Amino acid sequence: MLDSETPARRPSPFAAAFLSFLFPGLGQLYAGAPARALAFAAVPILGLALLAGMAFSPGSRDALKVSVFNPDILQAILILDVLLLVYRIVAVVDAYRVAAAAAAGGTTRLGRPRVPLAPLSLAGLLGVILVMTMGHVALGRYDRIAYDTITGIAGGGGDSGGAPASSGPAPAASGATSPAATSGLAAASPVAAAQAQVSPVPWNGTDRLNVLLIGSDQRPNDGTFNTDTLIVASIDPKTGGVALFSLPRDTENTPLPASWPASSYLGGAYPDRINNLWKYARANPNLFPFPAATAGSSALKGALGQLMGIPIKYYVMVNFGGFKQVVDTLGGATIDVQLPVADYHYPTTDGRGAIKLYVPPGIQHLTGEQALAYARARHQTSDFDRAQRQQRVITSVRQQTDVLSLLDPGKLDALSRALRSAIHTDFPAGQLPQLISLIEKADLSSLHSVVFTPPIYQQQCAPAQCAVHYFIHPKVGAIQSAVKDAFSTNPALAKSRTKLASESALVWVVNGSGVSGQATGLSDYLDYLGIGAVVPPVNGGRADKATYPTTVVTFYNGAEAKMPETVSVLESTLGVTVVTKNDPSVSVDAIVITGKDTPKLTVPQ
Repeated sequence: MLDSETPARRPSPFAAAFLSFLFPGLGQLYAGAPARALAFAAVPILGLALLAGMAFSPGSRDALKVSVFNPDILQAILILDVLLLVYRIVAVVDAYRVAAAAAAGGTTRLGRPRVPLAPLSLAGLLGVILVMTMGHVALGRYDRIAYDTITGIAGGGGDSGGAPASSGPAPAASGATSPAATSGLAAASPVAAAQAQVSPVPWNGTDRLNVLLIGSDQRPNDGTFNTDTLIVASIDPKTGGVALFSLPRDTENTPLPASWPASSYLGGAYPDRINNLWKYARANPNLFPFPAATAGSSALKGALGQLMGIPIKYYVMVNFGGFKQVVDTLGGATIDVQLPVADYHYPTTDGRGAIKLYVPPGIQHLTGEQALAYARARHQTSDFDRAQRQQRVITSVRQQTDVLSLLDPGKLDALSRALRSAIHTDFPAGQLPQLISLIEKADLSSLHSVVFTPPIYQQQCAPAQCAVHYFIHPKVGAIQSAVKDAFSTNPALAKSRTKLASESALVWVVNGSGVSGQATGLSDYLDYLGIGAVVPPVNGGRADKATYPTTVVTFYNGAEAKMPETVSVLESTLGVTVVTKNDPSVSVDAIVITGKDTPKLTVPQ
């Protein structure tokens, strides 16, 4: 019902419209129509009360972070933005008409007398509506950018690179026929039936989550596509504990699940370097029980999951070129460079050739190009050191990035373009809020970091030692033990393992008692402790005699001086005092000879 009171003044229609632009109902109140004012103000007042209650409730900040990464909520916000714009336009126009009617006829009733058209006042009304519309369009634009960013990187229907046409010849087991040359393989393969059964159970939000982080070297001009960075991030939602497991890109002989046709075809393991398994699976989808569109990522997740003994549900891939854009958009990355990094032949990503790179030690603020170079450089160092640097870059960027800061209008558009060009993941877009919440709760202060390097976690063979090319083969048992113990390892053991890893001792264990399996068992246990122990192929792993009564541990050529932790662990574990000897013909750091009284030590299950 309209108000009938006659105001003591002649209200300005433009002023009424402007007041209702500031807040619906203010213009009607100004024009002398309190009932209409209350009707228009009720909806926004209730909405603001609801928002205030949410803002001051426990966990409101976390809830906001979750909301802005939920595609469904972003769509709802866009619809709400349109409805709110329409509502505000109605409120502004109504306030204008009420004030104009009152000014023309001395009443707030509409209809009579007729509202005169005042061009200047009408232009003001249109200006108010235009400004208001521009504000809602801007909000809708940022909402759309956020929506496009999330849906553009998450839940993709296929792999983002490694097209079969650029994959090259496929490795095969000895005596096998290339799948590309095997006619009728698709029809004879059990993969078609298996594909229908592949339905990964989505993460439930409470179990330990394992995600494969991939850094890809992708150069469309020459067909290059290699997954050169492979890190499995494992997060425990209950404790916030985080573990990072890096696998060197040169790892060969990675075990494959027995149920895959590729396992029987290749002899149970992928014989080539792990960084091109993605391409191989894309080129030979008939050997893998996955849809062809996702064969690359699924094969890599499955192989690394088999190696580490854990299910890897999702992957996140970052291409190196896009990584630079993301870091630059975020304002760079501050990294604690623990050791200087030099690479006198670092290849530039723009095809200019090689440059001389040097990153000094200390706290360094790096651009995207510099951060990428720090993570990738290897010519003056090793792939193993590079894996540790890559983990440091990831944790540094995460620690310096506040999720809400990503919504800064000044950088949102550029960041959206950078993210969409840099990142691809199969993580469902609808579950991204859970993932963001989990990342926010992650406790990086107690990060457990492992790089699966020789000699503890891999068997290494240099050209001088091997009749074939250089290779590293994984020690599956040692790797799975490290992964299993990631969140339960005794702190003292973890500290000792870190020291042992820095010493990188190479220890041979030979059987001097004649007890079957004694050297192998002790070698496995020393691996568990963190010592790189192997049973050598020389003389079948036997000592010069089988009548040693006690354990003998000998360090050669002064190695004991550089490996105090290794000496301490061997002495305390085996109850012996090490002896030293100079013998230039011995290429290892220490030799353990088992005896009749060598303790039987087994790796905890």
